Amino acid sequence: MTTTQPLSPSQTARKDQIIFPKGEFWSDEPPLESNLHLTQIILLIKCLEWLWQDREDYFATGNLTIYYRPNQKKSEYFRGPDFFVVLLRLNNYLNRHRMNTLR
Repeated sequence: MTTTQPLSPSQTARKDQIIFPKGEFWSDEPPLESNLHLTQIILLIKCLEWLWQDREDYFATGNLTIYYRPNQKKSEYFRGPDFFVVLLRLNNYLNRHRMNTLR
């Protein structure tokens, strides 16, 4: 049987307090070259959001690691994209899915 003790006021976090994990954040993504690089990625995403404001069949993001195989290793010969867009024709996908479930 385990017993617990109430936390002292110094051990409880306030709602607006951010608790960071101990140590460094882990990432296998190479850092961006500069703040300008980050600004350019954000500008590209914002432009696409404005251009495609009536669309709901896309996903655009930047500085995100993409693994093409489960055990893929990063190397100097392989670099992930700084920016990418995924387009999905939802109606085509749903129609295909319905046809497969009806069979």
